[in-house]
Amino acid sequence: MVPDIGRGSRTHGLLVYLYGPGRREEHTDAHLVGSWDGFAPDPGRDTSLDPDPKVTLARLTAALDLRVKQAGDRAPAKHVWHCSVRTAPGDRRLDDEEWGAVAQRIVHATGIAPDGDPDGCRWIAVRHAEDHIHIVATLVRGDLRNPRLNYDFNKAQAECRRIEKEMGLRRLNAGDGTAAKNPSSAEKFKAERTGRPETSRESLREAVRRAVAGAGSEEEFFTRLREAGVRVKLRHAPSGDALGYNVALPGDRNRDGDPVWYPGSKLAPDLSLPKIRLRLTDRAAEPSTPSVATDRTNWSPPARERRNATVIAERSAALLERAEDGEAAAQLVGVGELLDAVAQTSPATTRAELAAAARVFERATRSHVRAERADIRALRSAARGIVQAGGALGRGEDGGATAMLVSTLVLVTLAAARWHSARGHAQQAHASRQAAAHLRTAYRQAAATPMRVLHDQGRALPEAERRTHEATLRAVLAEEVVRAGGMATRTDALVATLAQAERAGHDSEALLRQAIDMRELDSADDVSDVLVWRLRSIAQLPAHPGNAARRPQAATRQANTSSSRTGERNATATAPLGTIQDPNRRSSRR
Repeated sequence: MVPDIGRGSRTHGLLVYLYGPGRREEHTDAHLVGSWDGFAPDPGRDTSLDPDPKVTLARLTAALDLRVKQAGDRAPAKHVWHCSVRTAPGDRRLDDEEWGAVAQRIVHATGIAPDGDPDGCRWIAVRHAEDHIHIVATLVRGDLRNPRLNYDFNKAQAECRRIEKEMGLRRLNAGDGTAAKNPSSAEKFKAERTGRPETSRESLREAVRRAVAGAGSEEEFFTRLREAGVRVKLRHAPSGDALGYNVALPGDRNRDGDPVWYPGSKLAPDLSLPKIRLRLTDRAAEPSTPSVATDRTNWSPPARERRNATVIAERSAALLERAEDGEAAAQLVGVGELLDAVAQTSPATTRAELAAAARVFERATRSHVRAERADIRALRSAARGIVQAGGALGRGEDGGATAMLVSTLVLVTLAAARWHSARGHAQQAHASRQAAAHLRTAYRQAAATPMRVLHDQGRALPEAERRTHEATLRAVLAEEVVRAGGMATRTDALVATLAQAERAGHDSEALLRQAIDMRELDSADDVSDVLVWRLRSIAQLPAHPGNAARRPQAATRQANTSSSRTGERNATATAPLGTIQDPNRRSSRR
């Protein structure tokens, strides 16, 4: 059950809408299900005194506004309190009596009309659809004082959670006051009227998030915003220092023709200028040590930056499992920036799902656990590198590197979901799982071609070589892991990767153990795919297997190797694996 509260100044205008046909003829059989005294005139059904609904509507307006008129200048300018209450999809249909009880509980809980208080505000509840009601109240009490409505939205939310439990409705996640402000009904209607796919508030929130992702300075942040086509207006102190900023979409104007400006703090709690400055100064996106070799001339900048980000994201997932709360909360902020950077530079085939993942994960970056000044420069640097490298192609090494990174980000968002769940952050945990679902869809889109090529390469291996690598898999991976990950009949890509790693001079068994030990595999949708990308990242094999034949052999390959596989392993077991080792890597799980 979802409440949505707003304020206004036109009682009659709101009632005309509630009793009218709606924007798309969606209002049917509008009628009262409750009122302050149970005797309020009902324009929908009360025709005993006057058959004209417009006359009855005027009578209802006058009754609601009576105390507002009596209070005169002491009445608040926005004296209309409006709360819609909606059941969740799939909930049973409540009857009028039940909806009337819901309305009475909401006005009591919020302080509009407490039970037993003869001076409570006047209110009505209108029903014009099966799944929701509208509560309208005028904010002047019988003693002509204003009601105390501190935290009315939080109180309405808490009461809805109790109603859900008592009425057997779907239990929704409780909010904690850290979510971004939802668009108002007026903003939604305006978006529909102007043909926009989303409201200006939502578009601007995403634009600001993307502009701050990996930005190195305040100037760069504002430059990115303007380059994205967003209008920016700074608020200055008398000294000339910027105190805050407002943003607006070109062409978005109010009825007077002026731009509709939104302060950053009203887009989301962490998008105010002071909060952004903390992120930019304390956790500056400084250049980090590359995680992949810089001499891969056949790897484009977008591919190299995605591979760097893969290593950094793996480390972030490990930190979420064991770091202190403040440090883990900071990691989530960095992961959010990385997702925004990937979304805005992704190939067209994956852009929609990655943008959706970044959008919903934004909710997971905020909770009441304060993000300490932890070192997230690596994550911000990865985001900065991805943005500066520009757009990635959906094919070749770019496409394969995107699949490699997205596969890792799935596990990172699932680690975030576990972290939030353990602390009772229901909304944030749900948002993390939603992001993981979008990322899995994006992964399937990005990995389709490279994984198909790898499967073909695995099946084309000589039978003896193939059996050798399959024996390695059985020796290293526990049988239950193979079954749980669906690997029993889908090891071709993994076998091909092990073969390519050996040809590049690595000990395939040692490499496989290292990939397994990086972090848990229980949350993997497909263990085989996860291991393929970990192996290709560690061994610095091409992300797109079609490039494997053109790759130079690793410098660690021995000049003289034994003809037997055992001899080759002995020769390469002590060779470096060609990648930066994770200092936080766990010891062997087996």
